[in-house]
Amino acid sequence: MENVIVTNGLTKCYKEKTAVDNLSIAIPEGKLVALLGVNGAGKTTTIRMLSCLSKPTRGTAEVYGHDVIKEPDAVKRLVGISTQDTAVAENLTVRENLEFMAGIYLEKDRIAAAVETAIDAFSLREYEKKPAKTLSGGWKRKLSIAMAIIGEPKVLFLDEPTLGLDVLARRELWREIEGLKDRMSIILTTHYMEEAEALADRIFVMINGRVAAEGTLDELEEMTGKKGLEEVFVDIAERGTR
Repeated sequence: MENVIVTNGLTKCYKEKTAVDNLSIAIPEGKLVALLGVNGAGKTTTIRMLSCLSKPTRGTAEVYGHDVIKEPDAVKRLVGISTQDTAVAENLTVRENLEFMAGIYLEKDRIAAAVETAIDAFSLREYEKKPAKTLSGGWKRKLSIAMAIIGEPKVLFLDEPTLGLDVLARRELWREIEGLKDRMSIILTTHYMEEAEALADRIFVMINGRVAAEGTLDELEEMTGKKGLEEVFVDIAERGTR
């Protein structure tokens, strides 16, 4: 199985902190991988480097063999990202947001069909003519993900996609994400253990910028002797911060 992402010694340093510390991982194609960790563990910084939004201090990272430092344009054509800040243009309508993103990534004659597909896939038809600022948090999240995939990326980064949503909105968005798994590789960050447990094929637990453990849920349960992802995560995190 081909690895979608490979990092070797990937590091990001700021003046007073090393946010990601010598990260070496391989993420296989066609999987949904969850990056878990407490606040400040390095999850978002990792995603920002892999999507060329932030330049590594040292080390290397490749997306489908393209170097994030030397070939950022090639990498950006392969990835889509939905940030935790829900980056939609508030004054544009739902349709206009989608048309704008499609116009960046697709040939002109493919834009209309791609927008229609995204609207139907995320049940946005009722809201297509409404300004994004009038949407609820859940619908903004849906729009943000629709915008991230409209360019048909091979790799999708979802940074806390259900942050702040109620239980029903979160479960509905899970179904949308589940439906994307056969079309692209997905890297997800989340603080909701039940979300990672429900969606992830493989799990990476980050502590202080490093991967402290990785594997399937079964493998992590066997490693820790705990049952359920929340108990597994707490065990790994507590051991890693002692």
